[in-house]
Amino acid sequence: MYPALLALVLHTASLLVAAQLTLPSSPWQPPDISDGAKSSNESYPNSKWSTLLGEALYFYEAQRSGELPSNKRVPWRNSSALDDGREARVDLAGGYYDAGDYSKQTFPLAFSLTSICWGATDFGKGYDLANQTAYLDDMLRWGLDWLIKAHTNESTLWVLVASKDSDGSYWGGDRTIPIPRPVYQVNDTNPGTDVAAQTAAAFAACSNLYANRALDNSTFSTPASLKDDTYADTLLTHAQQLYKFAVNATGGRKVYQKSVPEVASAYASSDYGDELTMAALFLSWATGDQQLFLEAEGYWEQYKLAESNRVYNWDSKVPALPVLFSQISKTQPNVGSNFSTWQRIAETYFDSIVNKKDSPAYMTGGGLLWFEGDSNSASLNPALNVAMLLRRFSPLTTSSEKKADYLAFADSQFEYTLGKNPMSMPFIVGLNPNSPSKPHSAPAHGGNDVETINTDPENNAYTIYGALVGGPDRWDRYFDIRNDWPQSEVALDYNAPLLTLASMHTLSATKDPYYVQLQEGAYLSVKPSGIPCDAVYPEGCRAPAMNKGAKIAMAVCLTVVSLVVFGLSGYYIFILIRNAKEGTEYTA
Repeated sequence: MYPALLALVLHTASLLVAAQLTLPSSPWQPPDISDGAKSSNESYPNSKWSTLLGEALYFYEAQRSGELPSNKRVPWRNSSALDDGREARVDLAGGYYDAGDYSKQTFPLAFSLTSICWGATDFGKGYDLANQTAYLDDMLRWGLDWLIKAHTNESTLWVLVASKDSDGSYWGGDRTIPIPRPVYQVNDTNPGTDVAAQTAAAFAACSNLYANRALDNSTFSTPASLKDDTYADTLLTHAQQLYKFAVNATGGRKVYQKSVPEVASAYASSDYGDELTMAALFLSWATGDQQLFLEAEGYWEQYKLAESNRVYNWDSKVPALPVLFSQISKTQPNVGSNFSTWQRIAETYFDSIVNKKDSPAYMTGGGLLWFEGDSNSASLNPALNVAMLLRRFSPLTTSSEKKADYLAFADSQFEYTLGKNPMSMPFIVGLNPNSPSKPHSAPAHGGNDVETINTDPENNAYTIYGALVGGPDRWDRYFDIRNDWPQSEVALDYNAPLLTLASMHTLSATKDPYYVQLQEGAYLSVKPSGIPCDAVYPEGCRAPAMNKGAKIAMAVCLTVVSLVVFGLSGYYIFILIRNAKEGTEYTA
């Protein structure tokens, strides 16, 4: 029997005994966009926060690939890419399309699932309160089951299902996706340490969730109520196998683009030490194995991760690691140690950002945390990831004052995303009348020609509810232009911190989220002129033109400065003339 066929048989057998939650007979659907400008009665749980969480989950259904179920909730999506992997004699149908087109990428998918499962373990009660736990279970299994299929044996992991046109020029519906779709793997002789370790971390983190392995219910919430020990065991087995593969591959340790150059154009990895550390930590949490925690500490030193403690995203996991070290060492002292050390490392990083001293980032004029070089292609995701980490770490701080500062900063970034920004725009599609209306999403657009992406049709055929867009440029300007993918594209990893933050607030908030107070037309009243500043529109990176008020203010300032300079010049000329007459030297 072929290894791929054997893996498929084992996978199918494991699913038969897994107890998936039953979806509601009356499916939850996003409300009309106009509902986002109506206040609630601010009871508990707050219906607006529950809606935000529901819509953020709903987005993932719009990204599904493969054979869609009869009870699908996104009516305009169709079954698609059913033959993925067939030419390589492997079943890679299913899973999620990564972003605005139709490629499937293991590395960012694994990162997204890691983040979501971590959040649903620490703050899972928010999903329960919002009646979204069955949809969370459904969403996770759609991705995890595909990763199980992609892990065809202990040392083989399929990492990319690419579009036929390698330049990504296909722009059309999900019924006419070009074929064949090339598939690529890492294996024992051509490994990918980073992608194998990150996928191991995803399996371990989600195993923790399904096994209900809460760290400390007095510090964090209870996990979401989707306990399934059989599924948890299946996930843990894959996590252990992939971690072993990442560490001990015959081909050595290397970033996966060295084995699969085709991934480099979209998701080239910068290193693999952070993924090894993350995998070891989640596995130590899952198994109670102190040796794995020590291995994680060893990777931190070996790969000098403290020197790259900069941004948390699909490529760089370093800022999250001291938080995870702290969580485990604080709540499981039999597994981890050195809590005060990891607490200090985490606080040093967070203090630099919150106090704006020696920070790896800066604040835009409108209040968005900006990591130069990382925020340029997706500005909201790094900021929301920091907000998520701050909120998670806040119960572990050394003082109540620091906790308050961290929570306030985290809330400022989340509120910016929800509309408290110079554009008066909540950057989540379908949430409010001022939400983006032209996200970069081929299936939602309804067009079929990439050359006329902005105009044919001008308005999207469908609303991709709950999708977080890339975000504004460094001057807080968002233009809502469909081809401007750095600003308008949607992606699996963008929504990951959004889910956890929405769950946290569903768990704790009664006051309506900020976007509710934004009435229709708020964005139009401040819509920017000019063009964006990013990779699509580099010519827009000259400083934006000033408005009339700013020009008047600048003219006044220049006039005052000129008068002062002229006055001082006249004074010094007078002194020179006087000194010359008196025969003395000039002194200022």
